[in-house]
Amino acid sequence: MGKEYTVQEALKLAIQAEKDSMDFYRRAAAVTKNERAKKVLELLANEEVGHLKSFFDHYKGGEFGDLKSYMESPPNKKNAIFLALEKAIDEDTHEQKALEIALKEEKACIEQYTLLAKDIVDPLVRKIFEQVVKETQNHYEMIEDEYMHVMTMVHRSDQDIYVRE
Repeated sequence: MGKEYTVQEALKLAIQAEKDSMDFYRRAAAVTKNERAKKVLELLANEEVGHLKSFFDHYKGGEFGDLKSYMESPPNKKNAIFLALEKAIDEDTHEQKALEIALKEEKACIEQYTLLAKDIVDPLVRKIFEQVVKETQNHYEMIEDEYMHVMTMVHRSDQDIYVRE
């Protein structure tokens, strides 16, 4: 059985996760040459900012400081997804790898936020987590579509055409 979190513990975890995701997407966008992939990564970074703000508005702890300063603080370079991205950049496989890492990360967030939401009693905070789960599922699909495009696989919108031919 997993740990039951207080609302504030869950919000703290979510704030840290969203900051890590925002930093990851910003870094991935900065090193991506493919303009379409760059736009997707920038969009995802901006959406993570929205999630971060939603969680920050309800968090009562003070260790993050104010929202603006926290968002501008340096990335956690010990974070596993950030380290994986840096390794992919060094190997010059960053576009494909960044999308693969992003898919794993979004899936993990969906699972984590779904579990956290189950134990949250405050209906407003639970609703925030549930909304972020839906948005994160949309992120997963967006990344998956972009991954298929980068890998020159059949895109979801083209699948019907190929099935019929």
